[in-house]
Amino acid sequence: MEKKFKLGVIGAGFMSTAIVKGAILSSAIDSDKIIVSDLNQQSLDLMAKNGVSVTTDSKFLADNSEYVLFAVKPQNLDAVLSVIKDCECKKFISIMAGVKKLKIKNALGKVFVARCMPNTPCSVGLGAVGLDLSDFDNETDCDFIKMLLSSFAEVVLVEEEKMHAVTGVSGSSPAYFYLFLKGIIEAGVSQGLSYDEAKLLSTATMIGAGEMVMQNKDKTLDELINSVCSKGGTTIEAIKTYNENHLDEITKKAVEACVNRSKELENL
Repeated sequence: MEKKFKLGVIGAGFMSTAIVKGAILSSAIDSDKIIVSDLNQQSLDLMAKNGVSVTTDSKFLADNSEYVLFAVKPQNLDAVLSVIKDCECKKFISIMAGVKKLKIKNALGKVFVARCMPNTPCSVGLGAVGLDLSDFDNETDCDFIKMLLSSFAEVVLVEEEKMHAVTGVSGSSPAYFYLFLKGIIEAGVSQGLSYDEAKLLSTATMIGAGEMVMQNKDKTLDELINSVCSKGGTTIEAIKTYNENHLDEITKKAVEACVNRSKELENL
């Protein structure tokens, strides 16, 4: 029997809002085919401005949605699962960090769960998502979930075991880039630029550099680096300084620390 809603979203926070907006703006799903639940009425009122249905009843949502997306804090999941157990929905999508598919399946029975790790740039339609679709063998389901996430992010299919690495590489890395950008801005100010001048110059360059990587997939990153470095020029001196101070090793250690913490949280 066809459900009233194509997508039900449990949780009306920052990331779920990004997902809903992305899905609607890209025409992946019509707004009248989306319902969102939350216990916070103020959050629901804000979500309703997107033209979607809202409710405080997650069981109603799960009974009347073809797909249900979990967008709650991991510590609130047990309460949600107790409310929706025995629901009519059998197809779920989780964006919760540190929550294995098995936990959801043990609570809800014979259901299918797609697990993904989005990042905050999804909120501006330029995110990245690691997606595990191994539970699903139906092409229609796989295509829908990939289309939904692709409406606001680049999607990479991975096994669930790689989600910790996804967390370290894309889930948390916006903060790494902000930190690096902050350093460049501060260095620019120390060299005589105003804060606003340094921020605009470096931020636009960071965005453009990322786009160059995406548009030059036939080139290695070393080739792109060398294309900026002229022998005896200015850029090569900066690169030498980074290499002498082992920027690559610092980065590896930072990602490793993030991944290790992700594993710790999953085992709590």
